[in-house]
Amino acid sequence: MMFRRTHENAAGIGRKTVLALLSLLAASLAMPAAADMGMAVVPTRIIYPGEEIAPSSLDVVEVTNPNLAGDFARSVEEVTGMITNRTLLPGRTILVSSLRVPYLVKRGANVRLTFGIGNMTISASGSPLQNGSVGDVIRVRNIDSGLSVSGTVMADGTVQVMAK
Repeated sequence: MMFRRTHENAAGIGRKTVLALLSLLAASLAMPAAADMGMAVVPTRIIYPGEEIAPSSLDVVEVTNPNLAGDFARSVEEVTGMITNRTLLPGRTILVSSLRVPYLVKRGANVRLTFGIGNMTISASGSPLQNGSVGDVIRVRNIDSGLSVSGTVMADGTVQVMAK
């Protein structure tokens, strides 16, 4: 079916005009966002995976790239003491997703296993089969019995064993 331009809609604005106005509107909306992107933390040297981030190896710079994803670190305090999962290059933003909390429990070290029900608490020595941070569920081998159990890493470095 074909449509003809009638006298009523002939005075309307054309498609090119609408597209031009929309692009101008989009550009004007994007300008304030690009000008106010904030600050970002960047390394001053190469930081390798597994290395702890020290404040002396960081710098804070103004973000000028409007296409930058929002998952980057914005303050030195946010990344100090964290461990990197990948190589961080000088002058490049640090993605928060590429960082982790340091392990509190290391594989093969001795830990205290605790299990509690009501007023009764049982503790034993164990050897972690995995590394773990606070709140992680890891497997631990009971040194006395040789059995493997699962437990949650606690803030004091003990592993709270779960009931089956």
